[in-house]
Amino acid sequence: MSDTVTTVRAGTEEARAARTAQAPTTEPTTETRTQQRDAAPRPARPRDAFFDNAKYLAIVLVAVGHAWEPLRQGSRAVTALYMLVYAFHMPAFIIISGYFSRTFDGSPARLKRLLTGVVVPYVVFETAYTLFTRWTSQDPGRPVSLLDPLYLTWFLAALFAWRLTTPLWRMVRWPLPLALVLAMAATTAPSIGHDLDLQRTLQFLPYFVFGLLLRPEHFRLVRRRTVRILAVPVAGCALAVAYWAVPRLDYAWFFHADSAPELGVPLWYGPLMTLAAFGCSLVLVGCFLAWVPGRRTWFTALGAGTLSGYLLHGFVAQAAKHWGWYEPAWVRGPAGVITATLVAALVVTALCTPAVRRVFRCVTEPGMAWAFGARGAAGAGTRRAAP
Repeated sequence: MSDTVTTVRAGTEEARAARTAQAPTTEPTTETRTQQRDAAPRPARPRDAFFDNAKYLAIVLVAVGHAWEPLRQGSRAVTALYMLVYAFHMPAFIIISGYFSRTFDGSPARLKRLLTGVVVPYVVFETAYTLFTRWTSQDPGRPVSLLDPLYLTWFLAALFAWRLTTPLWRMVRWPLPLALVLAMAATTAPSIGHDLDLQRTLQFLPYFVFGLLLRPEHFRLVRRRTVRILAVPVAGCALAVAYWAVPRLDYAWFFHADSAPELGVPLWYGPLMTLAAFGCSLVLVGCFLAWVPGRRTWFTALGAGTLSGYLLHGFVAQAAKHWGWYEPAWVRGPAGVITATLVAALVVTALCTPAVRRVFRCVTEPGMAWAFGARGAAGAGTRRAAP
């Protein structure tokens, strides 16, 4: 009996020794655990239908605004609609961009996404729009310059600067007041110039910082039934005010592209108009978001392709002027305005479809794994922030 017990104990000790020999002799270091965590692919975050709906509707308004641009002259109604839309469509887009930039921390994966999703499209489309402008003879001698954003490429240059400074805005104590002070100061300084459209970058900065400060509960707040009901009369009053303001107010204030002296007004107008435009835009953005559907709709999937829609529809808008689509007299009437609106909405919708997005992904969302090392490749599975 004792021999049997001794044999069992010996076998147990031998098994334990074998397991000990197979086990690692040291605990993995913190650096090893970090590398293993970065290398492991992270599951993609499910897309929120509300934000995809909001981005699609905002990009439709951007395209419609560009379609209305040649129809403003001689039409107070079109100009009022144009002013109203420009008061909130880009602020809405920028606020959403700021909201989805909250996680930007300057890590290699985030920087890689910033380069491939913003810098590369900027270089490609700035060059493309310059060559297109030469071809349409709008400016045959225009040089290719990455310091002078052309047409709608300014947004990419601004988004690069905003997102790169996100960690700073998360550190300071009063980010929104500071951003407003910078925007107000910019309107008094024509010497800032227009390299990289810095004037517009600074004047739109408060909207991006405002988006950084938002939380999911804030979006749920504006989607309450009470807010939706109030949004209707508020939007109606805003349209009436815009119609009244057409001969009295320069709608260029909502472009946020020039200083007060460049708009031909006293220096002190700039800070006051910055605050007034910011307050007005926030109210209208709230009205807009209040009526954005929160459920999946037929256009929800198009919200993922708004970058391609934004960057590509400009060629159609510029070509329409070059080919004389606005020259027939009927285009200046109500039927023409409705037609231009529908065509713009249909064109940008088509450009947001998954098929078009796949075709142009090599320049709008390039992977560029060949250009990055192991750490850049490890970040490929990182969640992507919405543009």
